[in-house]
Amino acid sequence: MISAIAVLPRTGELIDAVAHAVGEESPGDPQLLTAERIAVVLRKFLHDPDLLTPEQQEPDAAHYRQHVLYVEPSARFSLVALVWLPGQQTPIHDHTTWCVAGTYRGCEQETSYQPENSTLKPVATNFHPVGAVSALAPPGDIHRVRNCGSELAISIHVYGTDVAAHGGSIRRCYLEPSSMA
Repeated sequence: MISAIAVLPRTGELIDAVAHAVGEESPGDPQLLTAERIAVVLRKFLHDPDLLTPEQQEPDAAHYRQHVLYVEPSARFSLVALVWLPGQQTPIHDHTTWCVAGTYRGCEQETSYQPENSTLKPVATNFHPVGAVSALAPPGDIHRVRNCGSELAISIHVYGTDVAAHGGSIRRCYLEPSSMA
């Protein structure tokens, strides 16, 4: 079994399953293919009430909170819980690597953007209830996520990097579309 601080047995099973899926990666595989493989794995765990400890579900009153659950020793992936109070959101951003997010509790809204001339254009808004999974890979992964519900939301994220060493997987934050000129 994988050793890490506060890893519950079911979380350990998720970590093992993600490690196996990442291990199937072949040289030259597009990042999105890896993310889609991980999405299939993550979806199977999102309805499990024993995935997180109470401490890993604690929010922050000022902004969404990141709980690093596990970083694979060779830094091929990290498992993170993001906890959101109602209305909390990310900035508009993209990532340094592939990313998979699954809604564990509550509901999240994801708005995707694409560059158009010197601004960003919103191209899609999706709502992610419990069990919904989203797989992203750069380029083309500019988005914003927010808790669109009236109660706590939690999402489980798998990133193809060591988020503990890098502080996250966000590559760049963007200005609001109406502010870009």
